[in-house]
Amino acid sequence: MDARYLAFAGIAAVLTITPGADMALVAKNVFTRGRKGSFATIAGICSGLFVHATASALGLSAILAESARAFEIVKWAGAAYLFYLGVRALLRAWRKSSPASLDLAEGPAKAGAGWRGSYLEGLFTNLLNPKVALFYLTFLPQFIAPGDPVLRVSLLLASLHVAMGLIWLTIYSAALHKLNATLTRGGVRRGIEAATGGLLMALGARLAFVKR
Repeated sequence: MDARYLAFAGIAAVLTITPGADMALVAKNVFTRGRKGSFATIAGICSGLFVHATASALGLSAILAESARAFEIVKWAGAAYLFYLGVRALLRAWRKSSPASLDLAEGPAKAGAGWRGSYLEGLFTNLLNPKVALFYLTFLPQFIAPGDPVLRVSLLLASLHVAMGLIWLTIYSAALHKLNATLTRGGVRRGIEAATGGLLMALGARLAFVKR
């Protein structure tokens, strides 16, 4: 394997396991929507990475780097979305009832809607994070040699990053799901949901103060 790809893999691995909005969102959906919801969230997050990589290769992410107004719009939209997800989690935590197994409690139609909602949450949380866009814009070119097909190599590196994220978030989700299965007391479950909701709100607030 090319030494450039090995270097990229090492750096990307560190970034993948660093806690952030993606892991907080996966945790929230493990406890509120079960295993299927968390997997849908992971699929949405990975889809967002491919979109960022493609936009970077096409030069679209340069708009965020050069335009202060565009950066601020995306930043505030992302912060507002994380805050919105956090508030929803808190409101859910304050409800009196919480089913012990969400995968079993939902019917097929409701489960399908939950899958779509979880996927879109993962997708938009990733797409509306300008830090991810700037990461791909500034990071990927360092591993693309002159004369290489930019789009092809960008998607190859993004695929490597996505594979790492998929493996890591799946392991993380499975561990949380096992923990979730042992939490039969509604008060404990609601406490965890409230904590993940508060974390999402905090991450939204932090994103709002990010500078280019």
